[in-house]
Amino acid sequence: MKFVRYGEPGAERPGLIDPAGAMRSLEGHVPDIDAGLVGDSQTLARLAALDPASLPLVPASTRLGCPLAGIGKIVGVGLNYHDHARECGAAIPSEPILFLKATTSLCGPNDDIRLPEGAEKTDWEVELGVVIGRTARAVSREDALSYVFGYCVAHDVSERAHQLERGGQWTKGKSHDTFCPVGPWLVSAEDLADPQDLPMWCDVAGVRRQSSSTADMIFSVADVVSYISHFMTLMPGDLIITGTPAGVGLGQKPPFYLKRGDTVRLGIAELGEQQQTVA
Repeated sequence: MKFVRYGEPGAERPGLIDPAGAMRSLEGHVPDIDAGLVGDSQTLARLAALDPASLPLVPASTRLGCPLAGIGKIVGVGLNYHDHARECGAAIPSEPILFLKATTSLCGPNDDIRLPEGAEKTDWEVELGVVIGRTARAVSREDALSYVFGYCVAHDVSERAHQLERGGQWTKGKSHDTFCPVGPWLVSAEDLADPQDLPMWCDVAGVRRQSSSTADMIFSVADVVSYISHFMTLMPGDLIITGTPAGVGLGQKPPFYLKRGDTVRLGIAELGEQQQTVA
């Protein structure tokens, strides 16, 4: 299934995308698309049995919110694509590089990116998002994908000056408001053939800057879910953003970054597209 949340910020309602690509309301069937739902197999089975054509249509122009409410934590994986590590002049990591991103950075897939005061080097990063479906502690790589509820597009917007030049960890450059657009959809794992074979792209001001595939990951989805679960408990509704391929502003020759008025369009095959304006 392709789950969505639609409506004004703070008042989003649950929905789904039907096989024809139309948005349908799930009001009256579930209170929300949230962390509780992704861990509730009975309710999910009931939703899967619904005839989408029987659900009310939602106008295509309706704003989309983050497709999952109640995300408990966002765990990022850095330098997780071979081509991105090369463009940064970094050695291939021997273990996944982890950072945390504040949940207050979450927003809808087409909401404006708001540059923070004093922003100098705000960068784009298309990423595969992984939503956990059940509690994971020290799980094996072989079992890791069974803990995944679904997948989504995530935009790991990053203020490089705060990330790399202000001391401490990466979190402060990753966590500004609007720095984590998610969606448009949350696609259940059973509806995605292979998370390691998904073309992905990002256009900035109409120019293709990133064009790659999740096949270029250094550490696969199974690798990172297992690895993270050995350092912290992963809970239903937690979001892992799994790294970005080459083509970010930091890797340009010379580097350049987002400016007010730029439009960013990004997407991943089978998971949909986002578009934001830098404000």
